[in-house]
Amino acid sequence: MPADVSGTLLSDSPPGPLCPALLDLPGPQYPSYPAGPRPLRGPLELYLTEVGSQDDRSLLRAQELLDAQERARARAFRRPRDRDAYVIAHATLRALLSPLLGVPADELPLMREPCAGCGGPHGRPALRTSGVHFSLSHSGDLVLVALAGAPVGVDVEGVATVEAVRSAQCALHAAEVAELARLPAHERQAAFTRTWVRKEAYLKGLGTGLVRDPALDHVGTGPRPVSPSPGWSLRDVLVPAGYAAAVALRRE
Repeated sequence: MPADVSGTLLSDSPPGPLCPALLDLPGPQYPSYPAGPRPLRGPLELYLTEVGSQDDRSLLRAQELLDAQERARARAFRRPRDRDAYVIAHATLRALLSPLLGVPADELPLMREPCAGCGGPHGRPALRTSGVHFSLSHSGDLVLVALAGAPVGVDVEGVATVEAVRSAQCALHAAEVAELARLPAHERQAAFTRTWVRKEAYLKGLGTGLVRDPALDHVGTGPRPVSPSPGWSLRDVLVPAGYAAAVALRRE
């Protein structure tokens, strides 16, 4: 069962420890017929799984759950590892949504929202039915999924390289640039990565993605995030060493 983080995410008090997530889903076995529907266990559920923990049989079953568009996207990846990560990520999402709706994982009413930039039919994935919001992110060996009753965004990333930190300064808020400059050089990569996943999570929650200039929002580079808006809760997520992750949840 995922940890109940309702007190940490919806409270107006200062953030406490990192948000936990249910680590390493069982298998995943990707059941075809769920025993559902079931209600959300609180305002937010977080799940974390590792791509490398899946065997060939799990990968094959995962591919069977994807729709035609998802399979085409998976085939477009040149590196097998990237392809497997995409397949596992999207099959895991389906396996988690299935019991919430009481619908087989391969029959979920998924759609693409209009793009926030051009209005085309290639925006973020969503459910045609109301009441459940979700967000998905994968990087390297990790897949992170959030389920919520309100708009939500998650992001997980491997620690940025020195070059990435140098080249992405224009994407940071002026206060964040100043914060990074005050840090010792050996701390800047981790601090930048913390900042970046917070921004991505918030922008995913808004539904804009990077169409909105990430430099507009101050989320902080320190160990505790700064909420970019009074209408949103922003928290870091506990993930393995070498990664950073964050979740943003709109207050109801």
